[in-house]
Amino acid sequence: MSEKQRTIKAPVSITGVGLHTGNEVIITFKPAPENYGYKFRRVDLTTGTLVDADVDHVVDTSRGTSIEQDGVRIDTIEHVLAALAGLEIDNAIIELNQSETPILDGSSKVYVEALKTVGIVEQKALRQYFEVTSNITYLNPEKKVEMIAIPSAEFKVSVMIDYESKVLQSQNATLNNLRQFEHDFASCRTFVFMHELEYLLNNNLIKGGDLSNAIVFVDREMSGVELDHLAHLFNKPKVKVLKEGILNNLELQYPNEPARHKLLDIIGDLALVGMPIKGHIIATRPGHHSNVQFAKLIKKQLKKERHTENVHTFDPNKPPLYNINQIKNLLPHRPPFLFIDKIIEMGTDYVVGVKNVTINEAFFVGHFPEEPVMPGVLMIEALAQNGGILALSTLEDPQNYLTLFVKIDNVKFRHKVVPGDTLVFFCQFNGPMRRGLISMKGVAYVGSKIVMEAEMMAQLQRK
Repeated sequence: MSEKQRTIKAPVSITGVGLHTGNEVIITFKPAPENYGYKFRRVDLTTGTLVDADVDHVVDTSRGTSIEQDGVRIDTIEHVLAALAGLEIDNAIIELNQSETPILDGSSKVYVEALKTVGIVEQKALRQYFEVTSNITYLNPEKKVEMIAIPSAEFKVSVMIDYESKVLQSQNATLNNLRQFEHDFASCRTFVFMHELEYLLNNNLIKGGDLSNAIVFVDREMSGVELDHLAHLFNKPKVKVLKEGILNNLELQYPNEPARHKLLDIIGDLALVGMPIKGHIIATRPGHHSNVQFAKLIKKQLKKERHTENVHTFDPNKPPLYNINQIKNLLPHRPPFLFIDKIIEMGTDYVVGVKNVTINEAFFVGHFPEEPVMPGVLMIEALAQNGGILALSTLEDPQNYLTLFVKIDNVKFRHKVVPGDTLVFFCQFNGPMRRGLISMKGVAYVGSKIVMEAEMMAQLQRK
């Protein structure tokens, strides 16, 4: 059964403190339309810039995961994204009045509770997954990190941590289904070793830390004076080391809470791929840096497979949907300025056309005759004619209309086209026609290779 995309029913806000900045911050989750994904907005800035939750926008993983787009930065996003992805919410706007999300209790629990309070609503569009069909592996031998994605019908995560420490020995955690996330993983808090905490304190980096949002593992002997100083810094009456090797600021919810939190971080960081995953993630000693590098590998594979899926092949023996004479009934163009030979496929919002490039083309007489290359401007024209056929096909009397260019954007020429090539054009509407204006994205292929792409806007005008 196909699953629908989901968003939240109403806005919901949470107030907290940024872990590193110490600033009070209000974070607001808002419903978003289908196919929107996750986008952040800084409401304290006047630009209104939206920052896509995209692994390509990651700029820092040293103390959490930070993204930046068009000069706007959002820090420590992993617990927010883990809550959204863990609840299988596909689309949301996240607004902040500061640069950093609130740390709260160091987990995703408060975010999950707030999102559940306003409720989750199903949308009309189907959810799209990246399905792992072959192993994807990330290795960092120096840090003893290994992450691998293997095929699985559902999203699963298995984590093993081993810091070679007496106070935090090897641990494992496994999530077999995202339905486990809310009850078994969302409340698991971040953790830190005492030597890391001391470094952060000495460098004024955790202004929002108060010993209520992290499990502290004490990995060295500490004197009473040092513990009293720590209590003073965090405004606690008394700080001591428990027999488990942790400070008495928090009690462990699970014996393997640190491994469970690392699993939570993986879910948040992998949300930056931009699409839910069907696959089993197996991670050894993961961290934000490795999670992000692994997410980049997954996204690279996703883009490669999308490209392969979008390639349109055709059977030369199969009768075309529109032959050249039928195309002439739709388009006013005539040789030598008619550049579509046949239409092989058409849907309600897309069309696939073909042009055979031959040495007999008139333009080859003057365009690099010793090294013939099809002019890029003519490929744009051919792509536009292909899209024009789609636009005109929506009308009852297409013969009475012209399709005129209004705008061309983001044109990219990737490979040259030469005599003997067969160009396959794919055009798809970006949305419904409004007041005779239609916007579409077009891609031109030779075989499985993209040779050109562009975004176009045209106007349908009565003759």
